[in-house]
Amino acid sequence: MATMTTNTDTSFSLPAIGGADWLIRFPVAATFLYHGVTKFPAIAAGAEIMGLPYIVWLSVALGEIAAGTAILAGGALRTNVGDILTRLGGIGAAVIMIGAIYLVHWGQWTNVPSSTHPFGGMEFQTLLLAVGLFVALRGNRA
Repeated sequence: MATMTTNTDTSFSLPAIGGADWLIRFPVAATFLYHGVTKFPAIAAGAEIMGLPYIVWLSVALGEIAAGTAILAGGALRTNVGDILTRLGGIGAAVIMIGAIYLVHWGQWTNVPSSTHPFGGMEFQTLLLAVGLFVALRGNRA
């Protein structure tokens, strides 16, 4: 007795477009670089405003710069080293965003400043956390 099979796979797929990852990579990296660099003119004052030790605030600034740089460099280097840099940048971004959400933005969703959340809620930070985790998990395969 003959067995008959039918292929019912009707999935639809589009071809991958090279460089599309830069639509996410560049603005996320630019955001982290901007926020890291702009802390430097007043590291001590920023630490005081945030109620954090100087070394912690300095580490946040350096971490933001490192995360942004790693995400950019990782994309430019389409090698195993580039993949590792991309993943490390994503991990760094995620860790920084977890800290920001926990210390500053938790308890209010919208990004609009309020009397209880003068720096706004966690809407934007949650998005950056998700993108950081995505980049960390996918590396240069994003």
